[in-house]
Amino acid sequence: MSFTVIIPARYASTRLPGKPLMTIGDEPMIQHVWRRANASDAGRVVIATEDERVYATCEEFGAEVCMTDAGHESGTDRLQEVAQQLELADNEIVVNVQGDEPLIPPQVINQVAVNLAAHPQAGIATLAEPITRAATVFDPNAVKVVIAEDGYAMYFSRAPIPWDRDHFSNDDYRALPKGVPYWRHIGIYAYRVGFLHQFVGWEPGRLESCEKLEQLRALEQGVRIHVAKAEVTVPAGVDTQDDLEAVRELLAGAGA
Repeated sequence: MSFTVIIPARYASTRLPGKPLMTIGDEPMIQHVWRRANASDAGRVVIATEDERVYATCEEFGAEVCMTDAGHESGTDRLQEVAQQLELADNEIVVNVQGDEPLIPPQVINQVAVNLAAHPQAGIATLAEPITRAATVFDPNAVKVVIAEDGYAMYFSRAPIPWDRDHFSNDDYRALPKGVPYWRHIGIYAYRVGFLHQFVGWEPGRLESCEKLEQLRALEQGVRIHVAKAEVTVPAGVDTQDDLEAVRELLAGAGA
């Protein structure tokens, strides 16, 4: 099957300004992400940025890159603009690979694209992994998802969901209740282009504004989101300087 990967690479990151151009080994972070996306089955990989420095760097290492409006509130808005620039058909599948995921496995890029194609009633396909540590459940930076039996998302939250009333009634949060499924959402998405055009026309809803989770805008509009267990472990992305140093050490140790 055919699909396109679009990599939003925003220079003006709040926590780590200039993040796409920070080096890992001898290459900028965005080049690592681009190379991994090219190792997937995507027919086309495009980087989307609002910054001339990122644009020039991407051109230097041979990437296809699009300049986008600096005023976009989200990566999804940036994706939609690129899809429009490239004149992609409404039924084409686009996978959003974040520009701060230098360790993203190509397998999961393929997985979300295939999953969306296999579920025509879904507007979005994404992934999750089981949570095994109580600390993760109570970490607001780890987004939890509750998944229905048919594989569709019921809700995403920064809060510890589902809440086991009996287990947590004694204020013991050190262990997870047995038999209760806890899933951490992995922020990789596949969309159809027609959905992207719809999405950017919707105002953020109350749930999205409260939780600061963009996927809740789709749920509030009645869009179905398919969620599957990631086929392979997905390493964390780079949000902070400490994250960057950890990735540098890991890839240096691997000889990459």
